[in-house]
Amino acid sequence: MKKFFLSVAIAALLSGVSPLASLAETPKDQLVVATTMSNILTLDPAAITGRETVQVLNNVYDTLVMLSPEDRSLQSRLAEKWEIAEDRMSIRFHLRKDVKFASGNPVTAQDVAWSLKRLLTRNLAQSSFLKTRGFTLEAADKHFVAEDEHTFVLNLPGADDPNLLLMILAQNGPGSIIDSKAALENEKDGDLGAAWLTTNSAGSGPFTLTQWKSNEFIILTRNDDYWGEAPAMRRVLMRHLPESQSQRLMIEKGDIDVAYSLQAPDLKALESDKAIAIASVPGSGFYYLAVSMKDERFANKKVREALRYLIDYQGLDEAVMPFYGKLHQRSLSTDVMGSLPDQGYKLDVEKAKALLSEAGFPNGFETTLRVLSEDPFLKAATAIQNTLGQAGIKAELISGSGDQIYGAMRERKFELLVGRGGGGQQPHPDNNLRSMAYNPDNSDEAKLTNYQSWRTSFQDKKLNEMIETALVERDSAKQAKLYEELQAYMDEIVMPIQPFSEVVDTAAYRSDVEGMIVSPWLSRFEGITKNR
Repeated sequence: MKKFFLSVAIAALLSGVSPLASLAETPKDQLVVATTMSNILTLDPAAITGRETVQVLNNVYDTLVMLSPEDRSLQSRLAEKWEIAEDRMSIRFHLRKDVKFASGNPVTAQDVAWSLKRLLTRNLAQSSFLKTRGFTLEAADKHFVAEDEHTFVLNLPGADDPNLLLMILAQNGPGSIIDSKAALENEKDGDLGAAWLTTNSAGSGPFTLTQWKSNEFIILTRNDDYWGEAPAMRRVLMRHLPESQSQRLMIEKGDIDVAYSLQAPDLKALESDKAIAIASVPGSGFYYLAVSMKDERFANKKVREALRYLIDYQGLDEAVMPFYGKLHQRSLSTDVMGSLPDQGYKLDVEKAKALLSEAGFPNGFETTLRVLSEDPFLKAATAIQNTLGQAGIKAELISGSGDQIYGAMRERKFELLVGRGGGGQQPHPDNNLRSMAYNPDNSDEAKLTNYQSWRTSFQDKKLNEMIETALVERDSAKQAKLYEELQAYMDEIVMPIQPFSEVVDTAAYRSDVEGMIVSPWLSRFEGITKNR
């Protein structure tokens, strides 16, 4: 309750009203968003992690291109147009003229080159987007070329799909364009402005960062010199409010406009409230059951095949996953190039028992099943524990925090695990496959923790080759066909990760809020208005 009144006080201060005044709806020109900020540790684009931080940066920094919230197609942003070279080894961007950063400094191709080189120099989380595609700091001046003030050329380090590179540059973090002059003016001990950018912004977006108090709130203020259409919102207050019931209470009373961290029971309870809209949109990644191939039982293909038939996909979809996920059984996101319909797996205990018997386990076996101690993971794992037991597989649940559960997976010390992951931030099949299926080095020493396949101790060299071949195919129809063939091969070899649901992002918001973009990866507040 203390946090509730603190939230109201902050909102009141923003609007110039006494915090002691009676509660009322939020001001027409200010947006109040409740979310979870535990993962927001810095606002330096090179160092961020998590979708919540991307959501903040989407409103502060521009990228060269952006993904449409409607169909995730590529659209112009700072670059008004671009051309892919005939040999597909470079992309030339033509920047908008007369665009300025919030500081008043002009946005130039030199800023673009500097921002991308800085990403590699800092060598933190976001650099992996470029490093995994062959970009190196040593060759940065060749990779990133400012031909003139408004022409930037990205030279690819090797054969790749340029469209995937464009999708990566559309994401804030790897694609954020920073005001190099402002950052360097605040540089300390050669940190390229890192300390300053942790709590300050240097972008050209529709808003600027006014204040951030860790795990409390973030205040964004309209950039009146923004090059695009002026946002209707003068200020945005993003409030750290992880408790679902508190968010529900506040949105019902109209004290917040948007709630991003509501749990399924509270969302269900709000469905009948006409003053509140609830929307779910495709997210990124999958909920899945994973096995460790280090365990000789799960290295047995028949055992893995049996597990396919020991998941009650329909039951989970109806009882556990509403607002969290949508039934999905493949490792490619819905609607990406070459994606095939689901295989149609269903709970079939007798078929699973027969497969286990063929594998030499007619009476099943004992194992452990790791899972996060939160919804929907724990409920899904409990349901899967039950269906495994029907075939004689006695799975002891081990629940815990992310470090405890995913930490064991990153160390390759687990047996079964219910988790979430699999790429999908870029709407390209390679983004899913690099996460879920590709593994160039299966040794423990490689520590390729970004690859789910490495975590499961799985490697298939033919599959690696198929992924690499499909990526560089220039004919789009042939490329789509290669991705279809690739999925058929994954079915044949029985992958160690079986998706059962595709992640969806869900938010509740007041019905008079218009222009709402639900996905945190794509969300921007510049188009929001209030019909009051």
